[in-house]
Amino acid sequence: MEILEAIHGRLTVKNLKQDVLPRDLIEKLLSAGAQAPNHHKVRPWRFVVLTGNGRNKLGDVMAASFLDRNPATPPEGLDKPRALPLRAPVVIAVGADKPADAKIVEMENVAAASAACQNILLTAHALGLGAIWRTGEWACDTKVKEFLGFMSDQHIVGFIYVGYPDVMPEPYVRLGFEDRVTWMD
Repeated sequence: MEILEAIHGRLTVKNLKQDVLPRDLIEKLLSAGAQAPNHHKVRPWRFVVLTGNGRNKLGDVMAASFLDRNPATPPEGLDKPRALPLRAPVVIAVGADKPADAKIVEMENVAAASAACQNILLTAHALGLGAIWRTGEWACDTKVKEFLGFMSDQHIVGFIYVGYPDVMPEPYVRLGFEDRVTWMD
């Protein structure tokens, strides 16, 4: 697939089949993520791949954290947070390292990890997979970070849900750049 076709044709795919993805396919996604540009060649991204029961464990952590914040929640009220990681057969949590050197700017590491996410999304699209990049409260949740092996002050830049598309969304016309650019000669 040509790069401009991938960039302009990629869609967020929310409805994914639960079919298991082969490990070599997941590794292609991770390899693409690791090709992202990064200042000082520090490779600041961290990937945590959750499949099978790992997704259930993450769901249990999400439910426990939700209950901590909402102690009056009845048991059935925990079903939704517990099921979140089960929306796809693969969830890739992408984190960004804190700078280890004074010359490294934290935002550069976050930007590099975000570029890694985009590479993963484009590669998933090129391989015929569906994917969605999510963040939300769980990307900032201390218990979720701890479970995934991240420090509490480390950034999770996204959870990428990946699988074979079940229902493809209708393509839509995306707005251009024209209203978001200033030309300076």
